[in-house]
Amino acid sequence: MSDVPSTDAAASPRLRPWADVVVAARMLAVDPFGLGGIHLRARSGPARDRVCAWIRGLLPAATPSTRIPLHVTDDRLLGGISLAATLHRGRVVWEQGLLAGAHGGLAILPMAERMESRVAAHLCAVLDRGQLALERDGMTAVVPCALSLVVLDEGIEDEQVAPCLLDRLAFGFDLDAFDPRAVPESIEDVGSLDEVRARLATVELAPAAIDALCRAALALGIPSLRAVLLAARAATVHAALAGRASVETADLDVAARLVLGRRATRLEAPTEAEPPSDAPSDAPSDPDDRPDDRPDDRPDDAQPEQAAAPPEASPPEHDDARTDDVPNPAALEDIVLEAAKSGVPEGLLELMKLAGARQAATPSTGQAGASRASTQGGRPAGSRAAPLRQGARIAVLDTLRAAAPWQRLRGRTTHAESLARPRVEVRREDFRVKQFRQRTETCVIFAVDASGSAALQRLAEAKGAVEHLLTDCYVRRDHVALIAFRGTHADVVLPPTRSLARVRRRLADLAGGGTTPLAAGIDAATALAADSRKRGRTPLVVMMTDGRGNVALDGRTGDAATEDAMACSRRLRQTGVPALVLDTSPRATPRVRALASEMNARYLALPYLDTAGVSREIRSLAQEAAPCR
Repeated sequence: MSDVPSTDAAASPRLRPWADVVVAARMLAVDPFGLGGIHLRARSGPARDRVCAWIRGLLPAATPSTRIPLHVTDDRLLGGISLAATLHRGRVVWEQGLLAGAHGGLAILPMAERMESRVAAHLCAVLDRGQLALERDGMTAVVPCALSLVVLDEGIEDEQVAPCLLDRLAFGFDLDAFDPRAVPESIEDVGSLDEVRARLATVELAPAAIDALCRAALALGIPSLRAVLLAARAATVHAALAGRASVETADLDVAARLVLGRRATRLEAPTEAEPPSDAPSDAPSDPDDRPDDRPDDRPDDAQPEQAAAPPEASPPEHDDARTDDVPNPAALEDIVLEAAKSGVPEGLLELMKLAGARQAATPSTGQAGASRASTQGGRPAGSRAAPLRQGARIAVLDTLRAAAPWQRLRGRTTHAESLARPRVEVRREDFRVKQFRQRTETCVIFAVDASGSAALQRLAEAKGAVEHLLTDCYVRRDHVALIAFRGTHADVVLPPTRSLARVRRRLADLAGGGTTPLAAGIDAATALAADSRKRGRTPLVVMMTDGRGNVALDGRTGDAATEDAMACSRRLRQTGVPALVLDTSPRATPRVRALASEMNARYLALPYLDTAGVSREIRSLAQEAAPCR
């Protein structure tokens, strides 16, 4: 009837991934709300469209299927006041949102990797509660909202779907990693969904099976308890599909592979630490040290009864057939763990380790810069109640929506009067002003130590590192500025620019020699960062020095130079500008680390880090300075 590939272990490696997708689609059709949904990471194409068609085709024809746009507003997602109907009828008329309309069916999320956090929060609340709580526009209501999510992820590089949403979905597949030639044309129908769902309510899940799933999740480093709950539910659904009255090993195998495998963070359980040698033990390890409590030394009335027990009192042997059907808990745990390991996508753990090394908590694409609120222009970010001021842009629909519920109290008493006087009375408190989010540009300020000590040590290598970093900044379309300090003062060799050729020419002409005015270099970087902020940019300071400052701001030498350098570092810290200090000494020195501590900056020793690592640190620093996407 279908071209479904085999799900056996002997199936071809080219067909096995698609067989798992088919199994997940059939299980989702049986229990869409209990399993949460499915995450499909794939570019738009025939393979992804076919999987979506499978999921929709297995459900009844009357099942609603709602597509939620990427930049959906709260009014469209949750529902709100219908402005036209409210103004026409003279009373508040509520308009249903997309989530309420998707009740009992599927909600499809295209480009979910770019979804805003507020939308993810609403979806998580709906999946947890099975209902939608509305408290907005003066209305309070609770409507049923049980749905299943089909999350379509076209993520590139660091883009990813909100982890809180993925934690609530039972299944997830990377379709781009599968062979598109092996995708089946059609899949087998589930049959009578009513019969399978009725059988699902009677399927038994033994405590030993739950314990095996919990131990497997612990061994794989899965911190969320939802994973175990979803795996247990998936095992029960698979047993109902197979017509079984209780969950067996084959059901646990499928559930562990499909649910736990993609969530694994390690493949081996951590080794338990051995107890300390001086810790008390319940059983002495040396037989000679055991207390002398032999039965011959006890009173006659204190002899244990077991000693007098006849040999015939041994427990009867169980039936061999019965012990073969039910594996012992240890064997069941091993089976489930191996099944979960087989479901770990190839290369997943390596990618997770690489992402941890980058220390990039917030995904970002393109140019990094902070987001700020604005009333002039940028990306729309809703509206807020505010008085009309010069330059503000009024949100007409939101203003009318805020005024509509109060029209009857403001003079309208009947519907006839409303028709005879078709106007809306808007008061001062009704005005809503449009809000926007503007992304500011990033300006990376390089302050390079060009003194004699730096020239003798690592100035050439430092210039090579700066050139590599400048190329990386150019790719991100960041502004770049260059400050060189030597002799008695610091010079802005190049003001903020995007011209990579200009920066390279100035950097090649930079010669080393003279004393080290470290305080002047820090002061110049602080002043340039303040000027960049005034121009609407997000400044970052990257200082490359060996820390041997010997000239103060007023030209003095000795201890005054060190005191001025520390004072200038504290002033940079007070501005809140993110900074990175690269130690260019042949070996890491405490004086540069102390300087970075005064700046509240990251410290990196250039001898122990290549230019690619420094570039990653700058990207991470830029992401911390820009918490909003």
